[in-house]
Amino acid sequence: MSWRCLKIPESKFRVDMNAIIGSHDLLLITLDTLRYDVAQGCFLRGELPTLQAHLPTTGWELRHTPASFTYAAHQAFFAGFLPTPARPGPHPRRFALAFSGSETIDANTAVFDTRATIVEALADRGYHTICIGGVGFFNRSNPLGNALPALFAEAHWSPELGVTAIDSTERQVALACKRLAAPELAQRRCFTFINVSALHQPNHHYLPGAARDDANTQAAALRYVDRSLAPLLSAAARRAPSFVIVCSDHGTAYGEDGYSGHRHAHSVVMNVPYAEFVLSHE
Repeated sequence: MSWRCLKIPESKFRVDMNAIIGSHDLLLITLDTLRYDVAQGCFLRGELPTLQAHLPTTGWELRHTPASFTYAAHQAFFAGFLPTPARPGPHPRRFALAFSGSETIDANTAVFDTRATIVEALADRGYHTICIGGVGFFNRSNPLGNALPALFAEAHWSPELGVTAIDSTERQVALACKRLAAPELAQRRCFTFINVSALHQPNHHYLPGAARDDANTQAAALRYVDRSLAPLLSAAARRAPSFVIVCSDHGTAYGEDGYSGHRHAHSVVMNVPYAEFVLSHE
């Protein structure tokens, strides 16, 4: 059966998330540490055939992350604070947890008042929640690395899914496809979260001959990730109508203005790529 993608260009029209919840699977893919300039450069050069099929003709939407490193950014995401459009607001959110004084909720926002995270709130709505970790904050061998995965009904992490495995995205995608095809989940809506680790340092192993990480090696890693995501998007479309969010949690500096790494507020860290689209059967 064929499937189609409804592109949602730069959130210029509102999707009623109250109609999405319960009728669609949800897929959140965070491309850990991916810079906006790297992502948009790859798009403009036509190097992302898998994602390009789902992005607007202008490419990635430029957004501002709520935090400068993985743990804090995902805590915000799981509270409904996804990256904010980089233009004057207000910007109503897709998901929100009810709290007094919120100014970013409108009639199209899915509001939850039972839990402190959207992961747990979606479980209350009947979703089976799946976490496929990547970077160290999803390594369940220590208490800190267990904090985010513990929100999910099932959570997976192994070194083969982590930052040093050159085939990590392929393995993450294979695991996600396997779980989404599980017979016991056939009648369930699923919220699947994948933290893609390949963009994080070290990423120079994706560019032959490179000895250190830089924007070029991260671009090479993104090309690898794009190829690897194709089976997952196909599997999600076959399984059920799916609302998909693909974004970075933060960027990273490769020497700009003397900065390196992240957990600081340089623009290359705070500017992130964002996209959302709906996959459905024809």
